[in-house]
Formats: sequence, structure tokens, C-alpha cells
Amino acid sequence: MKNNIFEGGIGIMNNMPEVKLGIVAVSRDCFPESLSVNRRKALIDAYTKKYGAENIYECPICIVESEIHMVQALEDIKKAGCNALCVYLGNFGPEISETLLAKHFDGPKMFVAAAEETGDNLVQGRGDAYCGMLNASYNLQLRNINAYIPEYPVGDAEECADMIHEFMPVARAVIGLNDLKIISFGPRPLNFLACNAPIKQLYNLGVEIEENSELDLFEAFNKHAGDERIPAVVKEMEEELGAGNKKPEILEKLAQYEITLKDWVEDHRGYRKYVAIAGKCWPAFQTQFGFVPCYVNSRLTDQGIPVSCEVDIYGALSEFIGTVVSEDTVTLLDINNTVPKDMYESEIKGKYDYTQKDTFMGFHCGNTASSKLAFCEMKNQMIMARTLPEEVTQGTLEGDIIPGDITFYRLQSTADCKLRAYIAHGEVLPVATKSFGGVGIFAIPEMGRFYRHVLLEGGYPHHGAVAFGHFGKALYEVFKYIGVPVEEIGYNQPKGVRYKTENPFA
Repeated sequence: MKNNIFEGGIGIMNNMPEVKLGIVAVSRDCFPESLSVNRRKALIDAYTKKYGAENIYECPICIVESEIHMVQALEDIKKAGCNALCVYLGNFGPEISETLLAKHFDGPKMFVAAAEETGDNLVQGRGDAYCGMLNASYNLQLRNINAYIPEYPVGDAEECADMIHEFMPVARAVIGLNDLKIISFGPRPLNFLACNAPIKQLYNLGVEIEENSELDLFEAFNKHAGDERIPAVVKEMEEELGAGNKKPEILEKLAQYEITLKDWVEDHRGYRKYVAIAGKCWPAFQTQFGFVPCYVNSRLTDQGIPVSCEVDIYGALSEFIGTVVSEDTVTLLDINNTVPKDMYESEIKGKYDYTQKDTFMGFHCGNTASSKLAFCEMKNQMIMARTLPEEVTQGTLEGDIIPGDITFYRLQSTADCKLRAYIAHGEVLPVATKSFGGVGIFAIPEMGRFYRHVLLEGGYPHHGAVAFGHFGKALYEVFKYIGVPVEEIGYNQPKGVRYKTENPFA
């Protein structure tokens, strides 16, 4: 990620988990231990050559059908500071001790197995890890151990190195969730029950939540009046906005608010390493604070501290997951409005391979970071200005979202405390929106059917998180790993693949 720390002379807070994965080779006692050891060394070499050695650790202990070896290996990787584990079946492997290692390791773990290298060495050089992985999976289920197993978990050194690398964002997310605190301010705005979800599942996921009143935040904001750090933050904002700084008179208040939030995080994160924020941004915010928080929210999100609008706690959770998976800035948008037929006909049809129902506009008032906008201007919030004095609606960031690949996704608790998620790959089209706010024209294959049979029937709220790139594979594995039932992970079914509730005669 380009920036995941607090800046502006306010101290430093790293909000991105770092993975150090220990690779432990295992061996059945009736197979040559050297086979596993040599294959482990080849795996380490392959990974280091392609991805570097920074995030992996080679455990020197090969577990050979021994619980004592298991304890020794466990102690070794803990001492090395490993927070993730790869159990590597260099041969058939000892199903008991290898799964006990996974049981006693406190962190995300994966299992991979070695393929046979050559048809010229299938006597002393045959390891049968393909077979051993079956017993490993059986024993993991027998002991109720949750572990990641790749789609095809058997490969040569280079292929297993790729599998480990694909596991890294999954591991980052799991590590992050186990040390995450969501800080919220205020109840949901009136008539926004869609953002009101039970917090029970947060605790089940290992996430803490601190719920505060907007009054608490307002008090803290007022105490930061005249803070000596304000001019430095104002300067940062001026440099970031450039010619888009259409409301320079509001920058001092926005800087004061940004410092308030950052100080609150530092003072309230407690024993948690990572933080996300869910804030109440209207309607009283404008009249009391005298501005809208959109631009500040966008800046914090760009610094790796996701901020959701309208006290959307599961939106903030989703943003955090996307941030650590993609190692990049994300945003939270309304799945907002249809693309008008005349705009579709003139700007999209025949130029891009999408139907009108595949397209929609993703929008929010101004919380999308400037780094993810093709251009930006800081203005007043037009919707709020319809019912409030314009002078208190300043501070939103407007612009068209940059074109390119995206992943639209969300993790949600239902009202009856069930975990549910969706993931869809698509893109932002390079088409002018002719609208306002932080907005883009999105295209997702078969979006019309996805909208009806996943979003509507799944009872999802209007907010969706957006990661900039295609990260569906990793997100799917994250959701599986943390306990979302696979039947509750929705995605945009390809044309010709019917949803369970889809009318076959339609």
C-alpha cells in the first residue's frame, strides 16, 4: 500500500498487518526424511527467488511422526515471530503430529503437498504426498481445525511457492481481524435501518467495537481548536487538492477534525493494533460541526484507516478486509442509480461488451480518496444543501472514479446474526458521469441478475465496498476461512448458470 500510516506530524500508526509465515516440512517415518527436507529447501529457494525472503521463515525441524518434533517445531516458529503457518507435506506426512501442529498454532494456517518431480525417480524418490493430503484433510476435520487448502494443493516447488503467495492476503486479513477495533460515533441516521446490524458476529470474528456518541466526538473536536498541528495538515490538504481546492476557507476546520479523529484512535485503540471507523455524518453533524466530514474520511481511508459513512459498521469491516487484502486504498459506495438509456446508447453500447442492465452508477457524497479519482474538487454537499444552509455543507470531495478493474464486495451480519457476503468482479468504465459526488459508471457482467438474486434476496444494505483490482479469489477464501458458509457467499453467476431462486421460464 502506498501509505498506511498516520502522517502530518501527528505520530505514526501502522494499520496494516505484516505476515511472517513459517514453513514446516513433515515426513512419515516410513519415507526418507531427506525427501521432505530437500523439497522444503527447494520450496524456500523458489519462493525467495520469485517473492523475496522477507515474509517467510524456514523451520529447520522436520516433523517425523513425532509429537515431540511437533512441539519443537511449534516453539521454533513462535520464537521466530511467525504469525502464519504453512504445513508442507514433502512426503505422505504424519497425519497426527502435522494436524496437532495446526491445532496448537495460534494464527492462520495452510496445507500444501509436494508433487513428484520426475518419472526417473519413482522408487526412492516417490513421496505420495498426493495421498497424504487426503489423510491430513480428514484429520483436520476430525479435530475441527480450520485451515486453508488451495484449490489444487499439490505442486512442485514453484507451484507451491505460488500457493503460499496467494495465501498471504488471506493470512493478512485473518491476522488483522483478530486484532481489529471498530470505533463508531453515534446511532445510524434516521430511516437508515439498513446500516443497523447486530454486533454479535463482530465478536465471533474476533473484532472489538467501541460505540460512542457524536457528543463525545464533538467535545473532543472543540478541545482541538487552535491545535498547533492544524497548519501542517492544512498545507497537506492544499497540496493534495491543488486546483480542486474550491473551499479553502473550510480547510482549518477539516484539519482540526482530522487531528481529532487520529488522536481519538491513538487514545482509544487500547490493546488492538488495527482500527476502522464508522461515523455518523448527518444530519446534525453539519449544523453542529459546521461542515461535512467527507474529505477527511477520504484522507484517513487513503492512509489505511477505513472510515465508513452513516455508522455502517459492517461497511467499515468490509473496507478493512479489502484494504489488507489489496494493500491499497478502498472506498464505500452506494449501489446507486441506473445508467440512463440515452447515456448507455451513446457512450457504452457498441464500445464495451455490456448490456444496460450490466451497468450502474456507484456513488457516495465525497468519501472516495483523491488517489482513486480521475479529477477532484472539494465542494459543498449538494444533497444536504437541499435541506440545510449551504455554508454548513462544505467539505465533500467530488470527482469521477478512475477507470479500471474493481471488486465490489461486502461482509454482512443479517438481523438474526448470520454471516453473509457477496463478491463481484467488474470495472469502472472510462465514461464521464455527468453527475456529482464521488461517482463512477460501473459494469459487472450479469449485474441485473446479481442485483435481483443476491443483493435484494440477501437483504444487503445499499453500501458496497470497492477494491481497485480483481481480488475475488482472495476475498472468497477470507470469507470461507472466517466462517461464512459457502452457500452464503454470493457472486455474479455467469450467463446460463441459474440462481436457485431464478425463474427458469423468465
